[in-house]
Amino acid sequence: MTSTDATVRADVLAVPHIVKGELVRGRARSYGRFVTPELDLDSLVWGRQELGPAFDVAVAEVIDLLDEVGRRLDPDTNPWLRDSLDQALRDARLSPRLIEYSYRGLGELFSRRSLEFQLESELGAYGSGGWVAQSDPWGGGHHIRAFPPRLAHVVAGNTPGTAAVTIVRGALTRGVNLMKLGSDDLLTASAILRTMAEVAPGHPTTKSFTAVYWRGGDAEIEGALFRPQYFDKIVAWGGEAAIRNALSYVGPGIELVAFDPKVSISLVGREAFASPEAMRESAVAAATDSALYNQNACASSRFIYAEGTPDELAPWCRMLAQELGVDRALSDGSGVPVPGEVRAAVEAARFLEPEFQVLGSLRTGVVVLSSAPVDFHPDGKVVNVVAVPSLDEAVSYVNVATQTIGIYPAARAPELRDRLAAAGMQRLVALGAVATKVPGVPHDGFYPLQRLVRWLVDDSG
Repeated sequence: MTSTDATVRADVLAVPHIVKGELVRGRARSYGRFVTPELDLDSLVWGRQELGPAFDVAVAEVIDLLDEVGRRLDPDTNPWLRDSLDQALRDARLSPRLIEYSYRGLGELFSRRSLEFQLESELGAYGSGGWVAQSDPWGGGHHIRAFPPRLAHVVAGNTPGTAAVTIVRGALTRGVNLMKLGSDDLLTASAILRTMAEVAPGHPTTKSFTAVYWRGGDAEIEGALFRPQYFDKIVAWGGEAAIRNALSYVGPGIELVAFDPKVSISLVGREAFASPEAMRESAVAAATDSALYNQNACASSRFIYAEGTPDELAPWCRMLAQELGVDRALSDGSGVPVPGEVRAAVEAARFLEPEFQVLGSLRTGVVVLSSAPVDFHPDGKVVNVVAVPSLDEAVSYVNVATQTIGIYPAARAPELRDRLAAAGMQRLVALGAVATKVPGVPHDGFYPLQRLVRWLVDDSG
């Protein structure tokens, strides 16, 4: 590998582009704290009249390549990944410990066992990529293919895993991929793609990826690129503004696959307060889920609906506030910044007893205990515990924006899961286990690989 080249000066980052597997450097465009090469829009697309580079590459060959890439995603030996990690440390979105953890876990996403499980779970017999014979009850025969797609990805940068997952899914579906980088993670995608190019220069999978930056919402650029003559689908991650912007380009021939903003919650039954041991177990589990990545993940719980009255729940909430102040594998016990508007809302709630009880410290974590959900978005390790007469009543607070629900005890899940699903919930786990999600299971209510490919049928005989 070559020496690092990410930083031009201490305060200006030179962001490289990857165009169809090739490194492009330059400083033609300035965005204040970073610069990028000029954009040649014609070079960022693949014509419809030609097959994509990897359309007919054997899936086993793709897995071999990705597995080797994963083995090289070690920031101690990969200078491009080290650049990305160091930049994340300078941006300080998370603590150094959590940033290191995130980057050191990227390789597993490319491991053979992960890739093979995803293909088997999400595409089954169609994961081979070829035409699969199928018979129908009327004696007819068909050939079905999960055809490689043409994808434009709008990539969020809250964790480096988003870029890694995007590359894995794009490679497994063997289509062509334009990645629009987010300003909060400018280097991870190029680091991974440069590693891929080192492993297999000129390989069809390597040539199937482009990763560039432009300012999100630039109608001149996006209006030229997000067209059905170039792409089948826009795959968008991010907040409401990013999703609505992507939606503006949806029309005949081009659709949206959205990983849109979600809110996760917890359900805590009376069993949690039956003994000191149960109280501690459930409080630790609730703190683990709420503080996940310092409440920066979609799966981080922000609202906890607990069976009981506020007076009955207060001792448990005090214990939960204490547990929020403990360092864990995926969260920091103290020093997590609290957004100004959330801080103001918490301070206001302190003066509204008995409607609210505010427990804990903004330095280590706060629990706001109330009889109805607060009207602000808890963040920065601020958790709203809502007293409910029963978990049945808590179902009314679930909607289509509810991603993950942690439940205690787990034995209560079967009685509630169908109603939770009908209300809009997408994932139900034991309290304390929201971080256990693995590739190959539904994500945001669907199997991503199934949504990314184009499902074609040949009925010619």
